[in-house]
Amino acid sequence: LEIHNPSTGVRMATVATTHPDHYDRLLAESRVAFDAWRLTPAPKRGQAVRLIGEALRQYKSPLGSLISLETGKIRAEGEGEVQEMIDMADFAVGQSRMLYGLTLPSERPEHRMFEQWHPLGVVGIATAFNFPVAVYAWNAFLALICGDVTVWKPSPKAALAAVAVQKIVSRVLEANGFPQVSSLFITHDHQLAERFYADSRIGLLSFTGSTAIGTRVAEIAARRLGRCLLELGGNNAILIDESADLDLAVPAIVFGAAGTAGQRCTSTRRLIVEASIADALIERLVSAYREIRIGDPLDPQTLMGPLIDQGAVERYQTAIRDLQSGGARILYGGHALDRPGNFVEPTLVRVEPACPLIQVETFAPIL
Repeated sequence: LEIHNPSTGVRMATVATTHPDHYDRLLAESRVAFDAWRLTPAPKRGQAVRLIGEALRQYKSPLGSLISLETGKIRAEGEGEVQEMIDMADFAVGQSRMLYGLTLPSERPEHRMFEQWHPLGVVGIATAFNFPVAVYAWNAFLALICGDVTVWKPSPKAALAAVAVQKIVSRVLEANGFPQVSSLFITHDHQLAERFYADSRIGLLSFTGSTAIGTRVAEIAARRLGRCLLELGGNNAILIDESADLDLAVPAIVFGAAGTAGQRCTSTRRLIVEASIADALIERLVSAYREIRIGDPLDPQTLMGPLIDQGAVERYQTAIRDLQSGGARILYGGHALDRPGNFVEPTLVRVEPACPLIQVETFAPIL
């Protein structure tokens, strides 16, 4: 699997993918680790997560830079993602001493009933490129303190960051005598991915990605009555009425729409504005968009990096053409930049309320 720098198009690294035979061995080893891990007291499981969080603190800067290089997220967002992992570790440690169960009176004399939670087993985690490691931490650290083990399938577009995090986690577990309760497998083979989703050895499958693929994942898991946790697409809107403080609204709109180059399920994609202030707001937004510095995500002055790959650029261009064909007016941007890398302009488009394209999520900085 070749990893390319989205800022330059240059190949950064080649990553080995998981052979189907190794996948079966990995699942079998995970089950063995689970049999030991589930019997480990929850506070001790929390101790393991605490040590992982401490190791991540030590690597915050280089990990953040790697995320920026591999995904095009600006440096603040790359390091911010590592901080999310650290914060999630801290939260999970606290939860490891709060796995309560109810105690209830029984109708039988001198008896009481109690509720006890049991781990699910192997938790499968499939993550997307736009938050390549934070989403893993959200799922994995809570699963670990609950006595589950994890198998992580990262996006093949962000495999380097996943390998780095997995190495940190594995070293911490090994150095402190814990079983290897977190495993990684990398593939761009759709058949192997679907085998993972269909695997009855997966007690819970957490998938983050597009609505279209999430629907397919849910169908595959449903055939085995598997539990699914799906975090899919979005099409968020901001509503601005005449009472709004535009000095506060404009920065929030710009960050919501252009942050991560519009490649978040929580990105702002629609802006609904009261007619009496629409022109004034548009003027401010156009002025703000002109100030967005596009470029090297490791440069502290950069506010927007590239899209993840050339396919994302092509989808951006297709969306712009479709909007224009439907009568939309481009207020700012609308072009891919003629330079190495996957850079596009943050774009403002004015459409009629009945435009069907505003109901479609385009993973790009189009507002």
